[in-house]
Amino acid sequence: QVQPVESGGGLVQAGGSLRLSCAVSGRTFSIYNINWFRQAPGKEREFVAAISWSNGSTSYADSVKGRFTISRDNAKNTVYLQMNSLKPEDTAVYRCATNCRTVVAGTLCTYWGQGTQVTVSS
Repeated sequence: QVQPVESGGGLVQAGGSLRLSCAVSGRTFSIYNINWFRQAPGKEREFVAAISWSNGSTSYADSVKGRFTISRDNAKNTVYLQMNSLKPEDTAVYRCATNCRTVVAGTLCTYWGQGTQVTVSS
């Protein structure tokens, strides 16, 4: 069992910054990657960023590239999502998930956190 727990969400004005954390406990040795997703009201879940647990390689959605940075601290079993130049359209519930991979039906992940709310005001 792997249990991701998100934190760091909140309310910020447009142009501001937030840093989200995803702390992972349990069988962390089984982690291959950590992913961030977000879902805004009335919209489908959207991929945000991912990082390889072992080598630190990263991937970003075009909508956040250049503004968001994903990083990890393996010793702390934590992944961070630094969000800069936030826009109102970034408002969503952000969730982290472990060991995601693309399948024919979409994206399949092993474990999901409960999410943290990010609200960006204009």
